[in-house]
Amino acid sequence: MLAKGREVLMIPGPTTVPDAVLSAMHRPAIDIRRGPLVDLTDTLLADLKTVFGTREAKTFIYAANGHGTWEAALSNVMSRGEKVLVLDCGRFARGWGEMASGLGLDVEILPGDWRRAADPDALQARLAEDTGHEIKAVLTVQVDTASSVINDIPAMRKAIDAAGHPALFLVDAIASLGTTPFEMDAWGIDLALTGSQKGLMTPPGLGVIAAGPRAFKAHENADLRTRYWDWTARMGREHYMKYCGTPPEHMLFGFRKALDMLLEEGLDAAFRRHALLSGAVHAAVAHWAKGGAVAFNVTDPAQRSPSVTTVLTPGLAPMDLIAFCEDTCGVTLGGTIGEIAGTGIRIGHMGHVNAPTVFGALGAIETGLAVLGAAGASGGLTAATGFLAEAVARERAVETVRA
Repeated sequence: MLAKGREVLMIPGPTTVPDAVLSAMHRPAIDIRRGPLVDLTDTLLADLKTVFGTREAKTFIYAANGHGTWEAALSNVMSRGEKVLVLDCGRFARGWGEMASGLGLDVEILPGDWRRAADPDALQARLAEDTGHEIKAVLTVQVDTASSVINDIPAMRKAIDAAGHPALFLVDAIASLGTTPFEMDAWGIDLALTGSQKGLMTPPGLGVIAAGPRAFKAHENADLRTRYWDWTARMGREHYMKYCGTPPEHMLFGFRKALDMLLEEGLDAAFRRHALLSGAVHAAVAHWAKGGAVAFNVTDPAQRSPSVTTVLTPGLAPMDLIAFCEDTCGVTLGGTIGEIAGTGIRIGHMGHVNAPTVFGALGAIETGLAVLGAAGASGGLTAATGFLAEAVARERAVETVRA
């Protein structure tokens, strides 16, 4: 009925790919061994260091999704039978642990709650118990896409240090990089990874790892190394070795344009944009929650991510709301997955997203809530616009004073 026109994708990944990125991919293939493609790879690897917040780490690009990049990370630094500690806070935190188990690693899950961030105190206590240093690596996500929680990565590093434990610190930044601050060197992260399809505004298919000095030290003796993932092989002299074969050329063309757009905006500006837009979403959901039809999955406002919001719908069937938004309004939302599957919706607000996009999605949701008879369905969009108006007014006042 109302869905004609450009559809709006508001799932938590893959996210909307900018037209400029799609256009950059629309070009002929070029030589994989010399010339412009070699230069392109060099600039990508260098600029990815900036995005990760590192000077010390080496960066690697894989033709892989996030799950493949999990395997690449583990296989390069771990040996069969070694123990890893996974900080539970959602489906993707657990998923990395499942990948580790499949590789023959001994996986311990530090119990957590899908409605709150991983607990640094619990991490410190568990590592302090490990006097024999059997735990070789700590695995966590900065943002879990299923629960929509954001973990305090600096606090995790402090907990590891306070326990005096030598475990490697490995962080999944797939749902956070480009949307919220990430400082690999300053936060003491040994290995970080991400994918192309969320905050980095590129189609799915590229995985990226940034590996610091301690990760490389572990790499020397890791016995899970295989030819495709192996960092040593990928640092070979020939350009094609950086990809263990033919480079994913057109993905790289698009990725270059996406990074150009992100760096032209400025990382701090991108972080602020995501903070403001997520604040608008949170304001709307908080207003709707007063009627009891919806509720935040993450209970502590400070632990709600800037990239995705998981909303529980105890007052109505979530698939009815998802179907209404998509079929009637042309807005595609995500459903809940994992432990909370079928209990709510997920609103993605990361990457190539702006205020009109968010307002349109919130308007569709509010309309759907009203049509489905949800209590307290009106006023959420007004709360969102009010939040942004106040935030922008405050920033303008500060700029005026500075001027």
